[in-house]
Amino acid sequence: MAWMAKRADDRGDPSRVLPGARSIISLAFNYYTPHAHSREAGTGKISRYAWGDDYHEVVGGRVKSLVAWLTLTCPGERALWYVDTGPVMEKSWAARAGIGWIGKHTNVITADTGSWVFLGEIITTLELPADEPAVDHCGTCVRCLEACPTGAIVEPYVVDSNRCLSYLTIEHRGPVDDALGDQYDGWVFGCDVCQDVCPWNQKFAAETTEPRFHPRPGNVNPPLEEWAGMTAGEYAARFDGSPIRRPRHEGLMRNVRIVRGGDPESPGTASHG
Repeated sequence: MAWMAKRADDRGDPSRVLPGARSIISLAFNYYTPHAHSREAGTGKISRYAWGDDYHEVVGGRVKSLVAWLTLTCPGERALWYVDTGPVMEKSWAARAGIGWIGKHTNVITADTGSWVFLGEIITTLELPADEPAVDHCGTCVRCLEACPTGAIVEPYVVDSNRCLSYLTIEHRGPVDDALGDQYDGWVFGCDVCQDVCPWNQKFAAETTEPRFHPRPGNVNPPLEEWAGMTAGEYAARFDGSPIRRPRHEGLMRNVRIVRGGDPESPGTASHG
């Protein structure tokens, strides 16, 4: 995740991104759908956020429309928008804006619907009154730390990305250490464990009203035997406009092989028999 270090100064000072910036508008979009992951042998698990269409496009379209309205309503003011892109501190800004607090699993938790939310940000020259920062309501709960399959939440509010299944199955390129591969437990894209066990999600999660966040056919509990034979062309066609394009064909196939037990003859994979 070396990209995190890039433009570090810009991340800490929005006026470097947009000269004259006076305010940041933080937005949250609920993506929860009440489908469940299967523990049946031969099926894989995909993180809930990737079941539907690419959130960059869905949320980005909405935020872009809001910016268009803002600049039309306030002539002379400027604004830039981001959805998981650009040099922005989206979680920190969301907490400071009162959207929610950063939980011990490092996801933003809202008091309304839990942590199943995408974040968007608008940096603007318009001066707006600030909302009160969110209050941390995690208390003494450590369910996310105890449930993390690889022990990636090394202490409250600190995640070791090198052990996190979301990083390993999506961003990581190349082989995976046997000790970590043995902990995949069916996850071929992302991981929802720390959010699934969170009491705020269990109590307050509400189904999204955005149809494009609902699962595409076959994405909730994919048949891994079928996926194992997926060609690069089939992969590109099937996941067009989907977050599952992120690890590329070779990354997803590596994950499938690991979950299925490994294939010693496939380059860059480990055997987990």
